[in-house]
Amino acid sequence: MVTGAVAGISGDKWSGRAAFILAAVGSAVGLGNLWRFPSEAGTNGGGAFVIFYIGCVVLIGLPVLLSETLIGRHGQASAPRSVRAVARESGASEHWAILATVGMLGAFLIISFYSVLGGWVLFYIGQFASDFVGSLGNFTGGAFADRTAEDVQSLLPALFADNTLLLSLHAVFMAVTVFVVARGVSGGIEVVATWLMPAFFILFLGITIYGAFTGNFAEAVTFLFSFDASKLTGSVMLSALGQAFFSLSLGSALMITYGAYAGREVNLAKTSAIIAAADTLVAIIAGLAIFPIVFAAGLAVDGGPTLMFQTLPTGFMSMPAGSFIGMLFFVMVFFAALTSSVALLEAPTVWAIDKFGFSRRRTALVVGGLAFAIGILAALSFNVLADFKPLTFIPIFEGQGVFDILDTVTGKILLPLAALLTAIFAGWIADRKLIDAENGISGWLHMLYRFLIAWLCPLALIVILLFGLFGDIEWENLEIYVVVVRFF
Repeated sequence: MVTGAVAGISGDKWSGRAAFILAAVGSAVGLGNLWRFPSEAGTNGGGAFVIFYIGCVVLIGLPVLLSETLIGRHGQASAPRSVRAVARESGASEHWAILATVGMLGAFLIISFYSVLGGWVLFYIGQFASDFVGSLGNFTGGAFADRTAEDVQSLLPALFADNTLLLSLHAVFMAVTVFVVARGVSGGIEVVATWLMPAFFILFLGITIYGAFTGNFAEAVTFLFSFDASKLTGSVMLSALGQAFFSLSLGSALMITYGAYAGREVNLAKTSAIIAAADTLVAIIAGLAIFPIVFAAGLAVDGGPTLMFQTLPTGFMSMPAGSFIGMLFFVMVFFAALTSSVALLEAPTVWAIDKFGFSRRRTALVVGGLAFAIGILAALSFNVLADFKPLTFIPIFEGQGVFDILDTVTGKILLPLAALLTAIFAGWIADRKLIDAENGISGWLHMLYRFLIAWLCPLALIVILLFGLFGDIEWENLEIYVVVVRFF
């Protein structure tokens, strides 16, 4: 087995299986779970979307997740070098390392605008904290008692209009991320994961219980788990498939990188199952935390991306202890966002250390600084660069500013492509004995994994990629597949 780059770069590894799980769960659990999942579920009719999403996690997300972690653990290096090592031992072309390079580029571009979103979270922490202090610690009334619903919903547009504040919050979030990555695996990433993830889950469960007792929990449960086959359209199925893929941070070289720090004592199959289960559970509980508050306030659940940053803050206006709970909610979101942003920055940082031989601190600062600079353009696309749409001549980017272009390039092209290449590589190219020795499964589960990674996962990822590139196709023509799913 090839050993090298990770040990040579830092000598760092996870202290044990629990640390690896917490860090990996932290990398997967982020704004995709807390923001995108409730938004997608609300837009796509609830129960039908949720149930199909769970199936996609098990049958598509989990095999790709396992494949990424085993490649990293075997290669024990930065993501491209790990893939190159597996390819070399399999007698295949080392050019397969392109799958990790594509994913790593995606991670780098994502952190550039993800940090801008992290700044939004910091802004709302400040808004709710200020309101709580201003109300002299009011634990009974709702949030923002001296404002109207329109005032609260205008907070986000007001932030967009304030360049100085928008960029300052972006800088703070990126600085914290760089600080953690610069401290290394055991001294930074693992410490953050082992402290913030338990705190996250405590806050998460507490806010969910709060919503259950003060909001319309019964309606939320009905909405999320009542299966209506008529709502399982081709569009809903594809949205659920895409959410399952993005929720687990697949195709971004994160899990290959984190897998490289895992010891031989870690059973990757069991660990991957725990990561996927925890990630899915967080997404579902996020719905159970957010929708009771939204339903109780009589607000629309299909608000899309504005659900967390406009609809939910308005909902806290009519909830007991609204300011305090709203503050805790966004603190919780910050914890999840930070653990994900750290993973996003770690992958390109380790590659750069490996490539150029710089110190970890210097490399994290340079890579984070470059991502921050790109993020400035993304942030300004909400105001002074709102009319700057450089790629509008390309249909997929028509009418998009820098922020949306980065989102489209990563979410619809780079990550699905990297994950597709990973599935093909693990299912068809890499030596089967090598893969079998790393994955930690046997018997019928092994046979199921081989079928899924070689056949179902590539087909599903091709659909995600094509849907992202050609979203204007009449996907409802895939109704035959919907009928098949309903039948079974």
